[in-house]
Amino acid sequence: MAGQQGEPYDAEPRGPYDFDTAVDRRGTWCVQWDGVADRFGVDGLLPFTISDMDFTTAPEVLAALRDRLEHGVFGYTTWKHDDFRSAVAHWHATRYGTEIDPGQLVYGPSVLNQLSQLLQMWTGEGDGVVVHTPTYDGFRKAVTGLGRELRGVPLGDEEALVRELARADAKVLVLCSPHNPTGRVWTAAELARTAELAARHGVAVISDEIHADFVHEERAGGVHVPWTRVAGDGGGRWALITSASKAFNFPALTGSYGFIGDPADRAEYLRRMETGEGLASPAVLSLTAHIAAYREGAAWLDAVRAYVARNLAYVAERLSADLPELGWEPPQAGYLAWIDLRPAGVVDDEALQRVLVERERVAVMGGAVYGAPGFVRLNVGCPRGKVERGVEALIRAVRAVTSSPSGD
Repeated sequence: MAGQQGEPYDAEPRGPYDFDTAVDRRGTWCVQWDGVADRFGVDGLLPFTISDMDFTTAPEVLAALRDRLEHGVFGYTTWKHDDFRSAVAHWHATRYGTEIDPGQLVYGPSVLNQLSQLLQMWTGEGDGVVVHTPTYDGFRKAVTGLGRELRGVPLGDEEALVRELARADAKVLVLCSPHNPTGRVWTAAELARTAELAARHGVAVISDEIHADFVHEERAGGVHVPWTRVAGDGGGRWALITSASKAFNFPALTGSYGFIGDPADRAEYLRRMETGEGLASPAVLSLTAHIAAYREGAAWLDAVRAYVARNLAYVAERLSADLPELGWEPPQAGYLAWIDLRPAGVVDDEALQRVLVERERVAVMGGAVYGAPGFVRLNVGCPRGKVERGVEALIRAVRAVTSSPSGD
């Protein structure tokens, strides 16, 4: 059980990595800390927002980056080499038990950029793009920004999914696997069924798997199942897009990769990236970080994932003690606590946010951002002391808005 506030949650050894010591990120131009006023209108809040972590990346990644910097020459670079391809293949084989076809591999500056390119290839203006709700706001921005129609289906509602896929102008299903913001992990059977439905209705599938390395296997009932493992069963157009940047916490280096099943689609994607977008040369430090993470970073990832799992367990314990009506349980994947506050009587998201920002001085993502009022998404990819402050602030804010409609 948990100790007093500020004490370690348990006595479990944490190995050679220190995740408890806070790293000061202020003044480093980071979105979560320095950009908090852009979303919340106030500087100086303690943030639990955008999904990056407050931990330094794996020592092996840092060492590889230092070595590359020491070389001192940073000319144009290619990703089409065995060092990168074999590192990706090694990771998928050792983490997911899946053999990949290196010939299907593609590269991009970010997962969302890859999504945008694929949507432009496979859809036209006004076409329907199906997503699960609640929906990661990056998907909504990408789809609507391109003039496509976002069509949401409730998570787990197969009848609604079939109905939307069957519409004549439905062209793409964007699958978030594992799902953001809920942390849900799809089973192999669910993925195979989705592949079959998409193929039946001629709908392409784009599977965003950037959260895959943070599956909590005990809660999920097993490891992540990549789309590459099920895509061949149903045929049809498909792409898997992902990056090591989420799990190893280096999104500022940019860089992502993916797999595209159809050779003609793959050639068209590469043509668009290398000529139309002018992105033939990737960021060399991103390649360096990916290779080091996938070749040498497994132990660090296992340690940080275990630390985050303990953070999530702490959140569950605190909410169970103070807001038991929520019945909240940790997610199957990720470091984002998706919490339904409606059972506690939270009906006014704006009032809750006012209390969190003005009284508690914390920034927490409201569920309305993902199309789910009454929820919050609390980032616990951070030292335990910060998590404790965030959870206590959330509990006080919920009590304030449920005891007084205005939160006063």
